[in-house]
Amino acid sequence: MAEQVVEKNSEVVVDQAKSSWSDLWKKEDYWAIWLGFVILIVGAFIYFNNEPAGMQEKFAEANAVMTAEAQRAPFKTVAWYEAQTAKEKIKAKSQPIGKSIANLMAHPKSWSTNPLNAFMQTQAQADAKNAKGMPKYEAAKAAAAEGKGAALAAQTKAEAAGFQNAGLNAEASNAIEHWLKLRSKESSAKKKISNKPYNLFPGLIGLFIGFGVIFAIGMHFIDGSSAKFLKGFILVFAVAVLSYVMSGQATMKQYGIGYAAWAIAIGLIISNTIGTPGWAKKALQVEFFIKTGLVLLGAEVLFNKIVAIGIPGIFVAWVVTPVVLISTFIFGQKVIKMPSKTLNMTISADMSVCGTSAAIAAAAACKAKKEELTLAIGLSLVFTSIMMVVMPAIIKATGMPYILGGAWMGGTIDATGAVAAAGAFLSEKALYVAATIKMIQNVLIGVTAFGIAIYWCTKVDCVEGQKVGAMEIWHRFPKFVLGFLVASVIFSIAYSSLGSDAGFTMIDQGVLRGFSRLFRGWFFCLSFAAIGLATNFRELKHYFKGGKPLILYVCGQSLNLCLTLAMAYLMFYVVFPDITSKI
Repeated sequence: MAEQVVEKNSEVVVDQAKSSWSDLWKKEDYWAIWLGFVILIVGAFIYFNNEPAGMQEKFAEANAVMTAEAQRAPFKTVAWYEAQTAKEKIKAKSQPIGKSIANLMAHPKSWSTNPLNAFMQTQAQADAKNAKGMPKYEAAKAAAAEGKGAALAAQTKAEAAGFQNAGLNAEASNAIEHWLKLRSKESSAKKKISNKPYNLFPGLIGLFIGFGVIFAIGMHFIDGSSAKFLKGFILVFAVAVLSYVMSGQATMKQYGIGYAAWAIAIGLIISNTIGTPGWAKKALQVEFFIKTGLVLLGAEVLFNKIVAIGIPGIFVAWVVTPVVLISTFIFGQKVIKMPSKTLNMTISADMSVCGTSAAIAAAAACKAKKEELTLAIGLSLVFTSIMMVVMPAIIKATGMPYILGGAWMGGTIDATGAVAAAGAFLSEKALYVAATIKMIQNVLIGVTAFGIAIYWCTKVDCVEGQKVGAMEIWHRFPKFVLGFLVASVIFSIAYSSLGSDAGFTMIDQGVLRGFSRLFRGWFFCLSFAAIGLATNFRELKHYFKGGKPLILYVCGQSLNLCLTLAMAYLMFYVVFPDITSKI
């Protein structure tokens, strides 16, 4: 009898092993990883075979200037910044192949009154825009030149005093910072006179076919529904394109209402009015789209950026975030009495870590419903739009140091793009600090998903008296997070092996921004469109009972704002002021 039991158990183990291997072809997690890495490999192949001419010589020349200037003055001089800019202009994505890829994968452009301008622009229209923007550019150029002259004059005074006068050094540093702001405005104005004719229709048709085919291949192996997927993908892609069109409208851009909000909103309007047609439902592969995008996001989380800003940024991102996440979850369960633990956790992760990306990972780890994920993302998008406008205004009004303000925004505003936009309102340094801290925080996506998976298996979904094994945790763990982490490690190593200059040019401004990020943007947009199309307000109604999700988000974000500001001040201005002075 015992032998029969052993034999039977052995058969179960073998069956489970076979099932595990067959899952490699049947789960979107694995397809997301494979597809993500195929894109990254193709991007690396393209850019590493198209290195900018004279790259190393230009780096050596700029570095020599920066070294000499750093030894000469106790602050970053005009010449130092000009040499740094010279290096940053060397971008692999600016090569002809990079420009071709960008044109091929372009989403609808900005427009004001005629939505057709989002897709097409003639030479005459481009010339008219350039002529209209020329006066502002000339004014901005003159202001930047004047600012540079003032900066050089202040720098000369400080140099005449042997850089020993703290007051003159501060004046020079402030004058240079002012010049950098004027130079940034000049750069923005220059874009207004760089308009060229375009026709996006051929590229969009090509993207529809290309994206449809690669995801259909995955769907063929997952459940054999490639034909049904391709049919429904017409609607999903159309909603994604329309969301880009709406977000590109001048007023929408001004208020920061991006493609994510529009994709969900348009999808919700369709699903809650005429209803999402049955033939399209097979293409609502929210997790497949977003997980592939998150694998690509992993490649953008480079360890060199974590090291660059030092220990202060790590404390702000890695200490406050888990405290806020755990506190918000406990608050939701013990005080607000949230009826859904999965909604509670998804909102907590979304608000404390890094917005939609963390929400997706958390929802996958705790098996949250799609309606709960939609609600969490919706709250995040609304508050992100508000915070990216209000926080820079508060920082300016209170006279808060811009580095402190950048750290505060980087640790609290959810979306990476919104963080960069908010930082740019203040200064180059604020933008650098804010974006870097958000990137450090993004590392926690994988850690958070792993922790939630373990907690849910051992505390929430476990049966009393039953021990949870490692295989159950592995089964619950969202596998795409492994792709996120591996991509981060591989590209961080590649970046370090190339060196900071070549790494910036070939990886950051090549493979990532010139290739994988273009795919990631589209995949995220497709996922948000699918979320809207798959969600019905009736399914969301009971989650709003008593306004508990809103109360949870507001209270959690308030705690996040207070703790992040306190930690940022403590780390950047009390514990590590020397690091702050060198930023």
